[in-house]
Amino acid sequence: MEDKFDFDEDMKEELREEELEEDESSEDDGEEKKEEKPMTSLEKARANLKEALSWLLTLVIVIVFTYLLSRFVILKAEVPTSSMKNTINENDQVIGLRIIPKIERGDIVIFPALEYVGDGEDVLYVKRVIGLPGDVVEIRGGAVFVNDVEIKEDYLPEEMRKEDLGPYYVPEDCYFLLGDNRNISKDARVWTLNKFVKKKDIKAKVIFKYYPEFEFFKDPVY
Repeated sequence: MEDKFDFDEDMKEELREEELEEDESSEDDGEEKKEEKPMTSLEKARANLKEALSWLLTLVIVIVFTYLLSRFVILKAEVPTSSMKNTINENDQVIGLRIIPKIERGDIVIFPALEYVGDGEDVLYVKRVIGLPGDVVEIRGGAVFVNDVEIKEDYLPEEMRKEDLGPYYVPEDCYFLLGDNRNISKDARVWTLNKFVKKKDIKAKVIFKYYPEFEFFKDPVY
């Protein structure tokens, strides 16, 4: 009797295991069928709309970021002449930083030419800062003196013409600017409206050129 009882218990256990396996198999088949179920037109439309909105949001973020960057952080300019050669050549495109903690001698800056050139050009000019507020700038025999001290300018492509100009007394909050290619540059020496660029008119400090070739600018040592 005990053997029969044990046999019946074993049979029942096996049957329970088979039933559990069948239930699990049925659930798996159901899940596979659910996974294989094709999307309805409404579901496809919702998925496409969600993807389109995601791309649109990304595009809006890029546009806003680019606008804020160009409006408040950087300024692009093209140099149409060779007045800054060899530092910046004709048709080079440069990037300037609008946020300038302090303007130093030797900085290359971007400013509107209209108030200084006097020929009606509403363009951006790129020149180098030579005289700071309170400085006295003088050109003697083609050499530049600031406060009676000659400054060394290794960036010039050639010697200046032997000429004597000045002295120029730089007013407060103003700067005296010259082009590196002195023999052809139209700069503070020839401007008719204002010889000195106001601090408020300096829009950016040039930090690098990016076209047709890339180059960072180092601050000169005088």
